[in-house]
Amino acid sequence: MTQDVEMKDNHTPTQSVVSATTSTLQHLKEIAALIDTGSYTKEVRRIARAVRLTVGLRLKLTGSVISSFLDFALVPGSEAHTRLSCFVPKGDEHDMEVDTASSTSQAPPKHLPAELEIYCYFIVLLFLIDQKKYNEAKVCSSASIARLKSLNRRTVDVIASKLYFYYSLSYELTNDLAEIRSTLLALHHSATLRHDELGQETLLNLLLRNYLHYNLYDQAEKLRSKAPRFEAHSNQQFCRYLFYLGKIRTIQLEYTDAKESLLQAARKAPIASLGFRIQCNKWAIIVRLLLGEIPERSIFTQKGMEKLLRPYFELTNAVRIGDLELFGNVQEKFAKTFAIDRTQNLIVRLRHNVIRTGLRNISISYSRISLQDVAQKLRLNSANPVADAESIVAKAIRDGAIDATIDHKNGWMVSKETGDIYSTNEPQTAFNSRIAFCLNMHNEAVRALRFPPNTHKEKESDEKRREKKQQEEELAKYMAEEDDDDF
Repeated sequence: MTQDVEMKDNHTPTQSVVSATTSTLQHLKEIAALIDTGSYTKEVRRIARAVRLTVGLRLKLTGSVISSFLDFALVPGSEAHTRLSCFVPKGDEHDMEVDTASSTSQAPPKHLPAELEIYCYFIVLLFLIDQKKYNEAKVCSSASIARLKSLNRRTVDVIASKLYFYYSLSYELTNDLAEIRSTLLALHHSATLRHDELGQETLLNLLLRNYLHYNLYDQAEKLRSKAPRFEAHSNQQFCRYLFYLGKIRTIQLEYTDAKESLLQAARKAPIASLGFRIQCNKWAIIVRLLLGEIPERSIFTQKGMEKLLRPYFELTNAVRIGDLELFGNVQEKFAKTFAIDRTQNLIVRLRHNVIRTGLRNISISYSRISLQDVAQKLRLNSANPVADAESIVAKAIRDGAIDATIDHKNGWMVSKETGDIYSTNEPQTAFNSRIAFCLNMHNEAVRALRFPPNTHKEKESDEKRREKKQQEEELAKYMAEEDDDDF
């Protein structure tokens, strides 16, 4: 019994590797058959399903599996097979034996559809990026884009959109993103002429990302405003578009629109995309602070976000208190984090909000206070703090941030009594914003409804047709009798 157990332990790892390799290769062959069927019947949904299944196999892809799949899917010696085989390392002898044995169990397709060739580019590119071979990924992605330019088939669009994304990613990972801007613009132009809607959305997002990477916000806004309307055929692309739009609106000082776009992007993003939702929340927090709002504590305590949002929590606390010294300490403490997130310039704008918040707290606490004490409480470190405090108070009064007056003769700030907030238009404004939010969500839900295809063309049964005809006759008779009564 002991000997049998030891023999099982010795052979189990080898058998598991063989079965895993064979299983992955078999799945790829099933996906190839699905693509072949989708190409023949011109069903885009089959191609989309093949892409989704590939994402699930991504971590199981190895050099030997991809090499065997290329031998199965492509014609040996062809241009595509020769080019792609250069990027994939050959496996060891054991893997080759397994792959050869499994490849003989299923015959290759009789013809090579363009969709299957583009799919081979796609899985090789995925493998190179996962192996961190970014320079080879650049060459492979450039070859795939050159091949795509000669194709104009709607069944290729789903795989092409993925290739566009990884094409841009491979150049971004090698810090050569500016080199492909003209190519992306040409691809977007071609996608628009060919009515490739998914390609348009993907390429528009890639161009916006390209411009924002180099802080070219004006050019990004010009492209966005002149591009075809974003119809949101892909939820992921729509989330990216809203995020980029929110960043553009933030830089342009349009904080209300920016807040709406960023919060919508964070809400629509899939739960699995944690990094994207964190970036959306970081920008949304700063925008809300710039609007004079204080984000809820629950935003900072979301699962998986506590540590990464900690700098922004301390920043929010400094703005809420109105402590200028604490704000400066937080800004200095997390300077590297803010620089990586590219939010440092926005945080500089918050200094005025910190001062105004502190001044509002002082106005509520004191009915009359000297300007010298105001400067001391605000911790204004300048050559003439009293004069600075006077100008700050005057600007806050003019902007409506506080309800007070300045006694220039005695050097005082005199606060007026706070009235009833329900006598103002603020409750009406708050209710209006909530109603608009609910109506917008309802309209989006209606637009997102999906119906089975060709339901309006389905033939009615004889019984339904007979009932419908009888109802029409009764209605016509009723209307005729009603007309006689009128006369």
